[in-house]
Amino acid sequence: MRAVRVMVGLVVAMVVLGAACHSTARTGTPRVVVGASPDVGKDRIVHYGCGACHEIPGVKGAEGLVGPPLTKFGKRGTIAGELSNTPDNLVRWIRDPHGVEPGTDMPNLGVTNDEARNIAAYLENLQ
Repeated sequence: MRAVRVMVGLVVAMVVLGAACHSTARTGTPRVVVGASPDVGKDRIVHYGCGACHEIPGVKGAEGLVGPPLTKFGKRGTIAGELSNTPDNLVRWIRDPHGVEPGTDMPNLGVTNDEARNIAAYLENLQ
């Protein structure tokens, strides 16, 4: 009987841990950033040199190793481990990373709200 309880306890622990591991991942289709263009976002990513620090799929030469790779960004559950991955939060992070996470290595590049929305549209489409 004790062996059964131990086994049930292990199964419950695996289910809980599995759910926790998947809680930061999103599923489904990319989020649409209303009024924004992924193509313009890609152009702004190049303009601001984001690829100097990040690996960014679809952006030529974006093979940086300083920041995290942005591969499958649209499936991530969080931004910088601080914010839920929503277009509005991503715009906030791009515009004012130090306001979200003081001391972060992510620089404030002076990105405008419209530019950040376009960048978010590109990143949210990385599935």
